[in-house]
Amino acid sequence: MSNIKGDKIKINEKSHNMADNSQGYTPKGCDFDVFVVLPDIRSAHNVGSVFRTSDAAGVNKIYISGYTPTPLNKFNKPQPQIAKTALGAEKNIPWEYFESHTTMLNKLKKDGFKIIAVEQTKNSINYKDLNLNNLFVNNKGKVSGVGPRDKKIAFVFGNEVLGLPKGIIDKTDVCIELPMNGMKESLNVAVTAGIVLFQYLV
Repeated sequence: MSNIKGDKIKINEKSHNMADNSQGYTPKGCDFDVFVVLPDIRSAHNVGSVFRTSDAAGVNKIYISGYTPTPLNKFNKPQPQIAKTALGAEKNIPWEYFESHTTMLNKLKKDGFKIIAVEQTKNSINYKDLNLNNLFVNNKGKVSGVGPRDKKIAFVFGNEVLGLPKGIIDKTDVCIELPMNGMKESLNVAVTAGIVLFQYLV
């Protein structure tokens, strides 16, 4: 099972930004900073595919946590399975690794991100029904933020079998789901990321 590790766990200092691009990309038709979050994704091939899709969609950065493999291994060498499916995107898009899901999510909150979990829950809504601007409406009914890049969004994609643990769900602002018409209850995580990211960013 996925566990939420306590804040006592230090952030792993492993990070990588071959592009050295602090602003990241500017997605077409989108004035949001957009991060992708990958907690406890076991398959390196899926991680590589998400990197490639994120690069194509214009994601600013990827946060990785738990046992999700990173583009560089503990010896600071490229992870071949990620490189195989990312096709170089892992060198273009900034990423950062955290041991602790909690530490990672707390940092996102502190930095002003609205966190969107892609997960089936009793309160989740159809992914097509979410208006990102509504996440930033203040108590006066006005959208906060005065210009491009003032609004920050993080999409969290979970483990295909176990989904996202309650500890992560409880820290999110909204849960969205993709409706399933067949016998299976979920899609491959990389496929899901492609659908969601292109829905909102491209």
